[in-house]
Amino acid sequence: MTMVQMQPRSTRAAPVPRTVADAMETAGPQVCDDMTVEVALSVMASARTAHLLVCDNDGVCTGLLTHAQLTAIRDSSAYTDRVQLRDILVDPGPFASPVTTMAEAEHAMRCRRLDALPVVDEHGNALGVLALAADRLDRGSTIPSFFSL
Repeated sequence: MTMVQMQPRSTRAAPVPRTVADAMETAGPQVCDDMTVEVALSVMASARTAHLLVCDNDGVCTGLLTHAQLTAIRDSSAYTDRVQLRDILVDPGPFASPVTTMAEAEHAMRCRRLDALPVVDEHGNALGVLALAADRLDRGSTIPSFFSL
């Protein structure tokens, strides 16, 4: 038998904060902002996803839309079949960097009541999504746990 010598850990060592890169999902479906609401809903159904990343013609992420948001737009009295995603992304919302701490991302999501947060690089290109896991919601909690890989 080989003996392994263990070194004690310092109890004063500060834990390394988890970053968004540790917990984000891959980007998933990305669509152009000139797509109509109906086509976007169809893409969501085909991809079996609850959100879409919306990008402009240069590939820069301009926001994230959920199925609930698109359905609400489609069901509104002002809806026409010509409404494009860029027409409804008036407030693109917050974005996270891969080096954003989980505490910062959680704060941004809690303040804006978001279920998902786009993660972008320094050029605005989508890298992934930080999403809440519906199956990990704590009963009675207003702040659900984050999905983690």
